[in-house]
Amino acid sequence: MRGHSVRVIDTLQVPVKIGLKKGDWTGSPLPSVDAIIPRIGTSITFYGLAVVRQFESMGVLTTAPSAAISRSRDKLHSLQMMSKAGLPIPKTTIVTNPDEIWQAIDIAGGLPVILKLIRGTQGRGVYLATQIRTVETIIRTVHRLREQVLVQEFIRESRGTDIRIIVVGTRCVASMRRMAADGEFRSNLHRGGSAVPVNLDANSKQLAVRAAHAHGLGVAGVDIVLSSRGPLLLEVNSSPGLEGIETSTKVDVAGEIIRYLEREERRKKHLRHQKRRQP
Repeated sequence: MRGHSVRVIDTLQVPVKIGLKKGDWTGSPLPSVDAIIPRIGTSITFYGLAVVRQFESMGVLTTAPSAAISRSRDKLHSLQMMSKAGLPIPKTTIVTNPDEIWQAIDIAGGLPVILKLIRGTQGRGVYLATQIRTVETIIRTVHRLREQVLVQEFIRESRGTDIRIIVVGTRCVASMRRMAADGEFRSNLHRGGSAVPVNLDANSKQLAVRAAHAHGLGVAGVDIVLSSRGPLLLEVNSSPGLEGIETSTKVDVAGEIIRYLEREERRKKHLRHQKRRQP
C-alpha cells in the first residue's frame, strides 16, 4: 500500500524479554519496522500491551500507544478521563457492592438501566435491565466473581441507535449510524445491527476528536449516542473494526491511517532534525 511493505505480526509469537540490551532477543528476532498499527484482542490485552511497549522502547511509531490502549479497554478509566476533560457522558455509577444498587439506579434516572462490565467489546458484557430483580441478579453474580459493573442511564430517545466515528489524527474520516436489530438494544454490527453513513455536525466531530485525544490515541473508533441534552460519548475503541464502516461509507479508512502514519513519521524526522541543529 502506497509503496510500503506491510507485515502482519502475531502478537503471541513476539518474545518479550526483560533486562536485556535494547533489541537483544533470543529466538525469532523482533521485526524491524518503522510503525505499528496495534490490533489486539481483549483476551490478550495484557501480553499485547507488553509487545506494544517493547516496540515503543525501540522508538517505533504507533497509532495506539500501550497506555492509551489500556485506558480505552477499561470502561471506568475511560469514562473518568472523558469526564475529567469536560466531555459529556451518560450518568454512570460503578457498583462493587449489591447494597449500592438502589442508589446507582436513582443516579441513572431510574429503570431501565444499562449494565456494563468494566471490560468488554462488540456488545459483550452489556445488558439492558428493566426490572430490579435483573439488576440484582447480574450485580450479585459479578460481585461473586470479584468484578465491577457500571450502572448507566438508558437513553430512551436514541431508539437503539448510536453513531460510530473513526478519528484519524485530528480528523473524523468516516461515520455511520448503527441501528439495533429487532428485539436487540445493542447496535453493534457484530450483534446483527445495520448501518448507514451519516453526516456529522461540527459539535459531534469536535467531541469525537477530543475523546480520542483524551485517551492519547492517534486512531480510534468513538461511539456517540444522541440524547435530549445533546450528543453523549459512550465508548472509545483503540482497535476499531474497519470492514463495517468502510462498506457503509465507502471511505478508505485503512488508507487514511497509512497517510496519518506517513505524516507522523515526517513530523518525527523534522523534530529530530531540529533537535540536532540546536546548539
